[in-house]
Amino acid sequence: MRLKGSLPARSNAKRLRKQMTPPEIALWLALRANEEGLRFRKQHAAGPYVLDLYCTPARLAIEVDGESHNHGNRPERDATRHAWLINKNIQVLRYPAREMLANLDDVVRQITSIALQRRTTIES
Repeated sequence: MRLKGSLPARSNAKRLRKQMTPPEIALWLALRANEEGLRFRKQHAAGPYVLDLYCTPARLAIEVDGESHNHGNRPERDATRHAWLINKNIQVLRYPAREMLANLDDVVRQITSIALQRRTTIES
């Protein structure tokens, strides 16, 4: 099942690709260089939402949470998006932005491992 984004989400994703944060860029570059052949999309439109990174074969979304995710109605919005993605059989991994700067290699290893496990499970 292909995960399609709404027209507003696709437009927003295009804008966000040009405005990625340094932690998102660092993770994107590290995941692009993986040796397992996993492909990740950056700022991928999914329904009404935009995912920071998405691995289609593994149905895996990766979210890099900056400080804004702890304020206002963001926790509720993130929970609603998370529930929507789970309903679509998409696993969501969330990492604090500061983790990209402090432990990027460990984060990439964890994401790659989970993506490989999910890809194998989904393909079988």
